[in-house]
Amino acid sequence: MGRLRDQAKKYREIGKEHVDDPDAPAVADEDGDGEHAEWVKIGLLLLREEVGKPLRHCEDYLNEMPGILDVFGLEKSPDHTTFHNWDKEFSARELRSLLRRSAEQAGISGTGAIDASGFQRGQASYHYRKRAGYSFRKLKSTLLVDTESLAIMDAHFTTKKAYDGHIGLQVFRRNAEDLQEFLGDKMYSWSDLREGCREESTRPVIKHCEQSPLQKAHNARIDDDLYHQRTMSETVFSLLKNDDGEKLRSRTWHGQFREMIRKCIVHNLSRAAG
Repeated sequence: MGRLRDQAKKYREIGKEHVDDPDAPAVADEDGDGEHAEWVKIGLLLLREEVGKPLRHCEDYLNEMPGILDVFGLEKSPDHTTFHNWDKEFSARELRSLLRRSAEQAGISGTGAIDASGFQRGQASYHYRKRAGYSFRKLKSTLLVDTESLAIMDAHFTTKKAYDGHIGLQVFRRNAEDLQEFLGDKMYSWSDLREGCREESTRPVIKHCEQSPLQKAHNARIDDDLYHQRTMSETVFSLLKNDDGEKLRSRTWHGQFREMIRKCIVHNLSRAAG
């Protein structure tokens, strides 16, 4: 329980750093049945990802752990429907801001590696998948990872078919000021991405698809030790999938986006804790 309590404190603190009123009482009224403070909502949503249990089980789990509830100034856990409603209150953009803050706590070295992997979305019904226009049965998740701290600096998610080079350029532009080197495999071999990196004085370490002797020569000049650090992004995906596998609990695509970002924040705070 000691480790979980320490993590809960980190979730509480990052929630307080994010909100406008960090000194707001945990619950609006003395009976404990009023509106919860925004920092409490953020902290408990992150704690739920750490616990990794369905909503109903999470409520029972927290009620059996008064020491964890005390971290948030609560006497009882919010019910499972409250957790469900909180999930809709925070947009993906707001969660990205929290992701960035958590990455800074873990550490940013200036060398970032990009890669993509899939997370299962099988809980969504066939009718919903057809109506929403799902192209894949998995959520394509692209992460930009700091190769030294293994912090997730940024994330991109899609339910459609998308070219990795386009995604890579979008992710790079959001983080260009913090990158001296940008690592990627051949799936990100796109001239516009390389040019975008050079315009921002970032070194693109991306192997070419070897379709000509010149491209083979470019690949031969790449520093193998530096390029090998790209595998750190694969390590991070392995860590994210280690506990719960690759299944997502949310049934809607926008809920899955937010769930994934929360997973990334929890990962970063774990790295920051050492």
